[in-house]
Amino acid sequence: EVQLQASGGGLVQAGGSLRLSCAASGVTWESYCIGWFRQAPGKEREGVACISMSDDIPYYVESVKGRFTISSDNAKNTVYLQMNSLRPEDTAVYYCAVVRASRPPPLYLKRWRLWDYWGQGTQVTVSS
Repeated sequence: EVQLQASGGGLVQAGGSLRLSCAASGVTWESYCIGWFRQAPGKEREGVACISMSDDIPYYVESVKGRFTISSDNAKNTVYLQMNSLRPEDTAVYYCAVVRASRPPPLYLKRWRLWDYWGQGTQVTVSS
């Protein structure tokens, strides 16, 4: 059984930093991505970043490039999202997810419904 455990959210002032962690277990696919999504109140879930676990290549949406960094510790099967220069508009519930990747990873960032398993959300609140 695939399980994802997200942690690390919190309250931070604008310009501050947070690091989210996503510990995955039970994944047996050879090619898969672990990603982060977020959902603000009244808005649709949107992709933030993902990483291909077979080659450690990261992918980002434009709004977080240069501010967020996704990385992986394959030995622990854990993915991290380092979020710097946080803005109030980054406020959302953040979710990690895993997808069996048979197509280019950026496609999966645009379509959250394609992802196979989801962790529980963690709240990130950025105050102005």
